[in-house]
Amino acid sequence: MADPAPREVRRSAQAKINLFLRVLGLREDEYHDLETLIVPISLADEVLCREAKSGLSLRVESPAAGGAGQPADPLSEGPDNLVVVAALALAEARPSGLGAEIVLTKHIPVAAGLGGGSADAAATLLALNELWSCGLDDDALQGVGSLVGSDVPAMLAGRPVLARGRGVKLETVEAPLLWWAVVPFDFPVRTPDAYRWWDEDGDDAPSGPDPAAIIEASAAGDLEALVALMFNDLEAPVFRRHTEVAETKQRLLGAGAVGAIMCGSGPTMAGLAADEKAAQELATAVPGALVASSLG
Repeated sequence: MADPAPREVRRSAQAKINLFLRVLGLREDEYHDLETLIVPISLADEVLCREAKSGLSLRVESPAAGGAGQPADPLSEGPDNLVVVAALALAEARPSGLGAEIVLTKHIPVAAGLGGGSADAAATLLALNELWSCGLDDDALQGVGSLVGSDVPAMLAGRPVLARGRGVKLETVEAPLLWWAVVPFDFPVRTPDAYRWWDEDGDDAPSGPDPAAIIEASAAGDLEALVALMFNDLEAPVFRRHTEVAETKQRLLGAGAVGAIMCGSGPTMAGLAADEKAAQELATAVPGALVASSLG
């Protein structure tokens, strides 16, 4: 009698957009204190975790490698990939010595400010928690995620959250369904570089306003107020070093976007559309744009 097929668990790994990102300053631990409203979007990777008798392995499949907004070089399958970091962080909670074969299918551009690596790590924690029958509740998984990376707890939440500190202090918030034309680039911006540029620019890159008003606008679903209040403190430092990102923001606005904002540490630019039809029209007007909805 043939052995039964190994168990598998799949999880979607949603990218994110920051409706605002406020940088407050450098911490003693070399991270930055920040406040940001993170919303997951429909653009997603997929994580498949398959039961193995022992050990961990990762295979990365990138259907769009070398395409618009995608690096030509393959993503690492080694210990520096956050999927592997997450799996190793959870391994101590395994009730047995089982391992896992992990297949990561990439659709989210790499080092693009869309939180792809953190989303992949979060999806891995959720999948392996089920596959290995670890039994960790949401709070316990959040704790493991905070050890893996600053954005991982927010990506584990799977809904809009206000993140504070270095990004691991979370508060659930309300956000409306929003439609976006997301424009990635074929070059990365490393998150540490973007924050270092903010430090270097000093008075030329100040902290944005208190976010209470934009949080209120988001909760009320007030699109007009939300558009007027969106900001990202990292835009100015990134724009100074990559003028094409600033030019793309203006191109989106000129094509009819009601607002536009850089995603996280960049360089991806997201144009906010009035509705799905307008988002499709934006994506047609701006080369390389992808249509995505935020998951309110």
